[in-house]
Amino acid sequence: MAVLRPMALASSSETRRKILANAGIAFETIKSLLDEGKLKKKLTADGMDGSALPLALAKAKACDVAENNPGLLVIGADQILECEGRRFDQPHDLTEAWRQLRDLSGKTHSLTSAVSIVCDDQEIWTYSDRAFLSMRILSADFMDFYLQTQGEKNLCITGLYQLEGLGSQLFLSVEGDFFTTLGLPLFPLLEFFRSQGILET
Repeated sequence: MAVLRPMALASSSETRRKILANAGIAFETIKSLLDEGKLKKKLTADGMDGSALPLALAKAKACDVAENNPGLLVIGADQILECEGRRFDQPHDLTEAWRQLRDLSGKTHSLTSAVSIVCDDQEIWTYSDRAFLSMRILSADFMDFYLQTQGEKNLCITGLYQLEGLGSQLFLSVEGDFFTTLGLPLFPLLEFFRSQGILET
């Protein structure tokens, strides 16, 4: 499939990279050097709620990469997990990961995924979507098993799980778009590309 304009993904996420690559999109990966944690703390301190935070972070990452790559179409993306009014960030270690699983066990949480496309200094498209995931009640033994087999490699993943893998065993049900749960709402993104003549129809 031909992409009629050069583009880049401003993310180090292997999942997002695979989503775009498997959809036949030609792109390069350029990791943003933005201090995401620092920006997230500032935006939260300024009163930004969880529903708006992913889009702000996605735009910031896309702008950071676009600034040094004139004319390049840059895709920024981010995802936030919230449960009962609390935001869950990526854990720093397995002990914190265990506590997160314990706190999410038996509850429904939301994943808000956002995309921002920037070229030069202009944001030309945005999209945000939310999915709801109901986690089953997890036993301590299962959490130990899960983190022993998945924990280290999933510490960099929101929610500590990959639905396409063993993470599926954590859940009773999922309401919403599958790609939204993975962190990149693909179908609206592809439709935008087609509508702008960026992707062949």
